[in-house]
Formats: sequence, C-alpha cells, structure tokens
Amino acid sequence: MKKIILVLALISCSQLFSQSNKSTLKIFLNCDYCDITYIKQNLDYVEFVRDQKDADAHLLFRTQENGSGGTIYEIEFIGQNEYVKVQDKLIFSTNSDSTDSEIRERILKFSKLGLVRFWLKNGDDDKISIEVKKREATDIKEEKDVWNKWVFDLGVRGFFYGQETNKNRNLNFSISAKQVTNENKFYLRGSINDSKSVYTFEGIDIISYQKSSRLYLYDVISINNNWSVGAFADAGKSTYRNKAFYTSFKPAIEYNFFSYEESSKKQLTLAYKIGGVYNNYQEKTIFNKEDEFLWEHNVTLGGSIKQAWGNITSEVSYESFLNDPSLNAFSFYLGTSFRIVKGLSFNISGNYDITNNQINLAAGDLSLEELLLSQQQVKSGYNYFFNAGISYSFGSMFNTIVNPRFNF
Repeated sequence: MKKIILVLALISCSQLFSQSNKSTLKIFLNCDYCDITYIKQNLDYVEFVRDQKDADAHLLFRTQENGSGGTIYEIEFIGQNEYVKVQDKLIFSTNSDSTDSEIRERILKFSKLGLVRFWLKNGDDDKISIEVKKREATDIKEEKDVWNKWVFDLGVRGFFYGQETNKNRNLNFSISAKQVTNENKFYLRGSINDSKSVYTFEGIDIISYQKSSRLYLYDVISINNNWSVGAFADAGKSTYRNKAFYTSFKPAIEYNFFSYEESSKKQLTLAYKIGGVYNNYQEKTIFNKEDEFLWEHNVTLGGSIKQAWGNITSEVSYESFLNDPSLNAFSFYLGTSFRIVKGLSFNISGNYDITNNQINLAAGDLSLEELLLSQQQVKSGYNYFFNAGISYSFGSMFNTIVNPRFNF
C-alpha cells in the first residue's frame, strides 16, 4: 500500500511540475541590438531559452533606417510547438534623436503587445490588463511636418592619443542633409578630416600628416516596386590618395528581384552606374599624368536574407575605366550567421578586393618613412579581410536569470 501511495505521489508531483513548466511561456529573443538584460528584467510571465527550437514563441527582429535617420523595427512573432498557428508581425519606428532608454522602452512595449495572443492561448488572461487612452480632439488633427521630412546632422569629433615617443590627433567635421520619401531619396554630406602623428626617435621628430575633404550627394527616384534610377556625384581632395582635387558624376539604375516592400526580409539587387571621373594629382602618377578625365562604369549584385535560421549578406561588384578595361577592380563580400542544429552556430564574413585600377599612385619610390607612416597609398594588387568561427553550447535551455555583478 505504501509503495502504491509513493508511486501516486511521484506521478502527481511529475504532473504538477509538467503543468508548472507548461504554464510559463518560453520565448527565444533573436535581436543582436536589443538591451537583452533590460528585457529579461522587465518582461514577466515568460521564460527565456537559449535555443529557438525550445521556444513557444520566437521573436525575430529586423531593422532598416527610416527617412528621419531613426530606425524601423519589425518584430516577427513565430509560434512553435502547440503555438504554431499563432503568427504575428509588429512594426514601429524610432527617431534619430531617440535615446537608448527610449528605444529599449519601445522594444519592450511592442514585445509585450505581440505576446498577448500567446499569453491568451496559454491561459494567462488573468495576468493581462489593457488600458486604452481616451481619444482627445487633438488626436484627430493631422500633424504638420514643418521640416517637410528633411533631416540635418552636424558633427565634430576629435581623437587624441599620446605617450612619451608618440603623439596622435585626428579632427573630423561633417555636415549632412537628407530627405527620404516613398518616391524619392536625397542625401548630401560634406566632411573634412585632418590627422597628425608625431614620432620621436633619438631626439628626432618624424611628423606625418593626412588631410582630406569630401562632398558627396545622390538623388534616387522610385519608378515602381522593383525599379529605381538615380544620380551620384562626388568631389574632394586627399593627400593619402595623391589627389589635389577629384570629382565624378554617375547616373545609375537598379533592379530589385524582390519587391522593395520585402526589403527587411530579403533583397537581391542589380545596380549599374556609368559616368565621368576627373582627377587632378598632387604629384605625377605612375602613368605620367598630372590630371586626367576618364569614363568609368561599375555593376553591383548584392543580396541579403534574414530569417529565423540566421542571416546572409553578400555582394559582388566590378568596375573599370571604359578607355582601358584592363584597369579594373573586383570586390567580393560575404557575411553569414547560421544556426546548424540546436546549440551549434556557424559565422563567417570576409571581403576580397582585386585592385588593378590604382591610376592615382604617385610616381617614384616611397621612402621607408612614408611607407611605415602610411602617408601615401601603396600599390597593391589585392586586399582582404576574413573571419570565421563555429560555436557550440549545451546545458540548461533556460537563460532568464540576470546577474550584473562585476560587469564593469
């Protein structure tokens, strides 16, 4: 009899544990730019899990820059297991001057709104309260935009570093203006950069200067949901690139194989630019040129996908001068974060450039001093960066607890 009672007690405890475990909604938060600690500390009645396959609700975040310089957030709520029929999507925006605190508050607010259906299905209706503000007369009026969607930015930055034998300073000034609507996107930016480095060796000061300025603008017009046209202009000067003055103007056309409305999830675009380039050099180039005008074109194929399993971004581009196609450059980029199986993730990103179009290089040999201090651009047939990694984690599927001690 005692054995039967003990067995019944164990079964009862197991059922209670199962019900208790079931009553807590398990969520997987897929957001690389969220304040995860803040969300864990302020989102109640959920249990955070480490792997998306263990979750009842998978919250997948996607972002795009909006016209005001802020960010459009899209949260896709993907129901899994017994919640597989619960699917939803919420979209909200932040402004360019939104603080980190304001942004994380909005992320938390819309995360809660999207989880309401999951809580209701889970039987947590007694834990949900809804408050709808009474409509005021002012809410009905259409708000006028006195800036007509124009956004301006002013920036001044300084970097200073020093030790007994080495001093560095970098000053940067920038100003930009942009207007973004569904039909048109205009952007203008001007910048000035001034760098100085002083190296002291055996009582002798070796001084390195780098100065550059640039004015860049483009105007893009939407034709339909797949086509757009634009024009790109550039002007400036750079001591590092041996250019006393340069300017270019290139009309362009782009085709998106998917609708632009799906751009937060997936894109595959083919773009073509063609136009004129004028360079006035500080020193004669390796082609014995003091200045020259050339026709140049480039084509770019780029794509990105962000889904529940991870994301991929890639781009391939080719550019060359029309008068001499052998003066060309190829560029390849790939970046991905991919979940292979539970707990196992693979990450890779890299860029490889083949540069056969360095017509701006100064003639003559660089001194060792100029080479080591990177005072001028050096001939190089290629450049690259690459990183790859794989990680595997195992153990408890829950990661709700936050312990911030000694984090600083």
